[in-house]
Amino acid sequence: MASPFRSFSSLFSSTLIMVLGSGLLTTYLALSLSRDGVEQLWIGGMMSAYYFGLVVGSKVGHKLIARVGHIRTFVASAGIVTASALCHALTDVLSIWLLLRLIVGTGMMCMYMVLESWLNEQADSSQRGSVFAGYMIVSYMGMVAGQTVLSFFPELGLQPLLLIGICYALCIVPIALTRRIHPQPMHPAPLKILPFWRKVPQSLTTILIAGGISGSFYGLAPAFAASNGMGTAEVASFMSATILAGLLAQWPMGKLSDRIPRSRLLRFNSALLGILVLVIALLPLKGLALLIATFCFGILAFTLYPLATALANQNIEQPERVALSATILLTFGIGATLGPLVASFIMQMLGNAMLYGYMAICCLILFLRLTQVNYNQKMVKRLLAQQQPSDYQLASGDLVSSPLAAALDPRVDEQLVKEQMLDEPATSNTSQHTAEAGPVDDAADNVASDITTAAAATTVETTTTPLAPSDSADIAAVETPHTIVTPDTATAEPESKDIKAAPDAADQATAQDSQSLLERAAAQRKSPTAE
Repeated sequence: MASPFRSFSSLFSSTLIMVLGSGLLTTYLALSLSRDGVEQLWIGGMMSAYYFGLVVGSKVGHKLIARVGHIRTFVASAGIVTASALCHALTDVLSIWLLLRLIVGTGMMCMYMVLESWLNEQADSSQRGSVFAGYMIVSYMGMVAGQTVLSFFPELGLQPLLLIGICYALCIVPIALTRRIHPQPMHPAPLKILPFWRKVPQSLTTILIAGGISGSFYGLAPAFAASNGMGTAEVASFMSATILAGLLAQWPMGKLSDRIPRSRLLRFNSALLGILVLVIALLPLKGLALLIATFCFGILAFTLYPLATALANQNIEQPERVALSATILLTFGIGATLGPLVASFIMQMLGNAMLYGYMAICCLILFLRLTQVNYNQKMVKRLLAQQQPSDYQLASGDLVSSPLAAALDPRVDEQLVKEQMLDEPATSNTSQHTAEAGPVDDAADNVASDITTAAAATTVETTTTPLAPSDSADIAAVETPHTIVTPDTATAEPESKDIKAAPDAADQATAQDSQSLLERAAAQRKSPTAE
């Protein structure tokens, strides 16, 4: 099987030349504006306009490719980008430069979409990973090469702009002469922003902030380096070291994320990055120390996006991943558009070193947000685990439980317990105990029947015989609240008062009789005759 670099050599060549020109243009404009003493807000606005153009191009590119095809879209976009880049040499009006950066960003996104959709459709399934790895490597190499080429033009004249125009023109040649079959036109990927923000909040938050950090670095780091006394060649080395570190960190970080939970790795990454950029902002690093610091910055900052993307795809089903990719690109574009504006405003107010102060604030927000979301997710999982229904219910024996057990059951409404148990007539004790003892077995039923018969006889007897005060408690244990007592008129009033005056004794007697009833039922159930 042919190597991916050989199979897609024309597409990779176009990518390399195109990204070389793009990286060279971005750094050239930042250094030119910084040299001329332009306010930092304008420099950040240039980068924001470029990334906003990328967002707009993601919509325009689909329509162009569907209407005229891949090659014509690429050629037309490259022509527009070339003209826009060269127009920077014709005027110094900053508002026009903003418009030109917007046009360049739109055209670049159309060209990216042509290349990536072409690779996506025609890459074999067994080589898809290698093809896209090669595409990312070529892209990083082009960016590093663009920074390196700039070191040959320390005066920042018109020569870099001419070279940029040449790169954008030459990137057309390989793809125009390719013999590969043209891919089919694409359909726009659906956007589901809010549903994905609910499903993968950690990933999209990281991508948003990673876009802000990346956009502010590419647009404003050259100005920061120049303010530290670096020349054009040193600024080129500063940028190249950072981008090269991001390239070298991709594979090791990917392998590490397969062994360590990605959410934990993101929190660790954001915490380390926050400490690093805070050190760069507060300490006056120079020379080799600054190069080492920015190299470490590239390792941490440029791996946030791939880690977050992998985490998002890990938690989303396959049919939704196309829409997820579109949402990720839009989220990154929004972050990269807003980041340079905010960072440049802070730099203008507090100094150039506050570029990394802004990044430290971003990392702090990211770490706190990731920690909060992770804690909330763990709590939700814990609550769901506790609320899972169980087929097994722990319960006591029939002869040990009471009606009060319902009040302790968490599944029973507390208000219902109060209504049905606390407001019950007091005389329901006898019926409740009888109902509790009834289902035991036939022997218990016989015992209860005997006691009920005796109680009935005693009740009938009380209708004709005067009651003694000492007998009232015993009778109260078996008589119902509707029993009509008709004693002699001479003893009716004292006896009634005695019966009402001893409710506590009656309750105790009731409990004793019920316990005796249950013990007799249990004894009969254990006896050989009952068996």
